[in-house]
Amino acid sequence: MSLVVFEKVSLGFGNKSIVNELDLRVGEGERIGLIGPNGSGKSTLLKLLSGEAKPDAGRITTARGLEIGWLPQDIVLGGGRSLIDFVLASVPGREQLGEHITQTERDLARVQAEVEAGARPLDDPELMDLATRIADLHERQAHFEMHYSEHEALQILAGLGFAADDHRRDLGEFSGGWKMRAVLGSLLFQRPDLMLLDEPTNHLDMPSVAWFGDFLQRYRRSFLLICHDREFLDEQIDRVVSFEPEGVRQYRGNYVAYRRQREEEEIILENKARNVEREREKAEQFIDRFRAQANKARAVQSRVKQLAKLEHVALFEKRKVMRFKFPPCGRSGAEAVKIRGLKKVYPKGGEGGGEHVVFPGLDLSVGRGEKIGIIGVNGAGKTTLLRMIAGEIAPDGGELELGHKVTPGYYAQHHAESLNRELTVFEEVAQQDPHAGQTRVRTILGAFLYSGDDVDKKVAVLSGGERARVALAKLLIKPGNLLLMDEPTNHLDLESSESLAESLRTYDGTLMFVSHNRSFVRTLATKIWNVHDGTVDIYPGTLDEYLASASERGQELGAVADGKAGPSRQPQSAGRAAKAAEAKPSEAGGSSKRDRGRERERKRQEAQDRARRSKRLKPLQRKVAELEARIGELEDGQKQRSVELADPAVYGDEARRSALLDDYQAAAAKLEELSERWELTTMELEEQLEELGAG
Repeated sequence: MSLVVFEKVSLGFGNKSIVNELDLRVGEGERIGLIGPNGSGKSTLLKLLSGEAKPDAGRITTARGLEIGWLPQDIVLGGGRSLIDFVLASVPGREQLGEHITQTERDLARVQAEVEAGARPLDDPELMDLATRIADLHERQAHFEMHYSEHEALQILAGLGFAADDHRRDLGEFSGGWKMRAVLGSLLFQRPDLMLLDEPTNHLDMPSVAWFGDFLQRYRRSFLLICHDREFLDEQIDRVVSFEPEGVRQYRGNYVAYRRQREEEEIILENKARNVEREREKAEQFIDRFRAQANKARAVQSRVKQLAKLEHVALFEKRKVMRFKFPPCGRSGAEAVKIRGLKKVYPKGGEGGGEHVVFPGLDLSVGRGEKIGIIGVNGAGKTTLLRMIAGEIAPDGGELELGHKVTPGYYAQHHAESLNRELTVFEEVAQQDPHAGQTRVRTILGAFLYSGDDVDKKVAVLSGGERARVALAKLLIKPGNLLLMDEPTNHLDLESSESLAESLRTYDGTLMFVSHNRSFVRTLATKIWNVHDGTVDIYPGTLDEYLASASERGQELGAVADGKAGPSRQPQSAGRAAKAAEAKPSEAGGSSKRDRGRERERKRQEAQDRARRSKRLKPLQRKVAELEARIGELEDGQKQRSVELADPAVYGDEARRSALLDDYQAAAAKLEELSERWELTTMELEEQLEELGAG
């Protein structure tokens, strides 16, 4: 069944055509990825699907009763209600139902008062009508409670990184990134027939991205996804709609399959073009050779007709992608950054005041040439740490010292806020280095796809992706030998993100970057810093090595691996991490039989430990999960019984009322029993975890 059908749809702005006679069908259960450079029309296509934009020509048909949920990049969300109320009320019709119930209950109370006062008869028709109506409304409300429970809403909010004390906070208190998460949470809670997701991972951290990915894998309805994280896109989609230079194209499979098909098409076209050109050359040679011979006139005419029939093979136009290379850096001292006892606190809001301690006392060191990927949940202090190193904000204690001849360059996450909207693109980049000549500035801008009149555009008229390229150009013109980058792939399209990663691989200075983009981190990081709970876990290796190590230790990356809260472990101090890193080469260098034997014994012992751990923990973990599921079912049942008991019609039916009360009391007793069993089992599990962790 088709949910949405485009028939010869065209849309343009000014002289630019976004789509031209586009035929597109979105079926039930389809998982579609939209790809293409910034400004090609991906977000506009989502607007056409959502109904916000109307086509210039053609027809868009949607299935009757189709529910569409849209997550745009730019969100305007005010306050006035709590986070959980916002999510619960997002289900279409739910808020209006609540208002209708309130008004009907008022009307019922008024009529009942008039009946009791003798102003109306006991069998007043309006009284009976209102009682019937309120019963119907409560039944519909019970349907909402059953299919859209608060328990499920809280699970979604937890998966997206909200803490328990966030649920009752006013929406107006949250930052823009957290508001985006709130809207995403409301969209996932609604479960629409078709979700339109425009860069949903931009403001998520790794744990939330992992949880969101698992949610989408289980989602059985349709969605269209724009995303610059190649791995996330690959995991989620089974069809690609691509904005190519020749128009909108459609391919089956994920992003890797699309790239393979695109390359195969290009090879076929090139071979076909060569064959046509070969035939053309042969025909022209024959015509030129025998044109003057009368006995060959018929054959010449035949070749002329053959030449006219040869088709023109249009090769794929190469898409422009930003390409640049960092110049060689000035050599710095061996230690690029030295941190001792670093402290940072922020005042807490609200009446209580007090302080929020981000870092109580960090000890860290960054060596020359290292490429450090900084990961962890949002709010842990990743950006704060980077800003202190960049000199954007001052620490509240300790020492932070840049090494000998270290010159930092900083790319802020919210780059748009740091650009002067009144300057042109050329002026904004040129002011970064007054000594750079016009030719050098234009050359760098050309690498970032700004040429001709584009360099004279005001920053104010640029899109988010275009401003990101301006900020990167500013960094390149005077990069320094210590690059500090905060979420540099946000607002870049997929190909630009990959191009940036390739360019940074050639950078010979020191690189520290915050990113939730797994593909980007995997490409670049040679060391991982996981920021959490006021400290930094240091792992001298790649992201995959870190994840494997964390999994073996029973950790989950502050839950980077799958977005769940893992067992608590004592974090490795920066000093111990450095010693471990120094010890590794000598330990790994031994190749004697004794060393190999020790390694085999170590692996065997680790395997036995894992088996022992699994044998002791799995039954308890399974029991906890079963108890939680049963408790959840009982709680849902209690909510429904509460709704029914609030129905005035119930009190006119003694048998029904008694049955409901009996069921309610029995379920309450069972809940108390199960809660006690859950508490005891959880305590036993925690004791086992502590014992195994200590061993």
